[in-house]
Amino acid sequence: MAIRTTEQSNVKTIDRTARILETLKELDGARVSEVADELDLANSTAHRYLSSLKKNEFITQEGDLYYVGLRFLELADCAQNRNEVYKLAKPKVEQLAQETGERAEFIVEEHGYAVFVHRAIGETAVRANSHQGKRIPMHATSAGKVILAHSPDRKIEEIIESRGLPELTSETITTRQELYEELEEIREKGVGFAEEEYIQGLSTVSVPVKGPSGAIQGALGISGPSGRMSGDNFKREIQNLLVGAANELEINIAYP
Repeated sequence: MAIRTTEQSNVKTIDRTARILETLKELDGARVSEVADELDLANSTAHRYLSSLKKNEFITQEGDLYYVGLRFLELADCAQNRNEVYKLAKPKVEQLAQETGERAEFIVEEHGYAVFVHRAIGETAVRANSHQGKRIPMHATSAGKVILAHSPDRKIEEIIESRGLPELTSETITTRQELYEELEEIREKGVGFAEEEYIQGLSTVSVPVKGPSGAIQGALGISGPSGRMSGDNFKREIQNLLVGAANELEINIAYP
């Protein structure tokens, strides 16, 4: 009984620590009282957690404000380079950004979200809120839908059940039927589109990247203002560039 109580206490501590870090990120720095209010903690408890995180160099303090520390850059670099596919994708993303002038990205699925592993900004690209490591709903981005289209139905259902289909703009898919119909179309055409489904005025095109066994590894994508990303000829040109880059990346994955 005592062991179970200790385990539950440890899990609760980890959960609180994670929520505190998320709070510091979302608020871009916070005071003890603000952290306490967000997590419904006593000020003394919030201060104890913050002091421990600071002692272990995960956060910094400037005056009475606490911030996420640069130590996470080291952890992020470890996460970004632990998979050979991630390392191989980086030069392709940079190449696509240079060739198109738009924003290029390599996105993977983790914990039911589409996660930006690599991002590169072209000469005329818009700087939408999509930094490396950012997590966004799978159903509202072309890369996320491409990954879903090449995932088992069980995986798709797990993600829908855990993350839902929230409406982010008036163009976001919000029903299972709509989503499954679009996933089938992506499988047939080999490319996914998202027109203002995540951010108003921003459209994206993505293609799958697969491993030697055919399993989905992630998606390469191009994002830009809807006005520039319209027209069949332009979409076809972007699609051809993406398919070529994905094919080269898949060869590099198969024969490192």
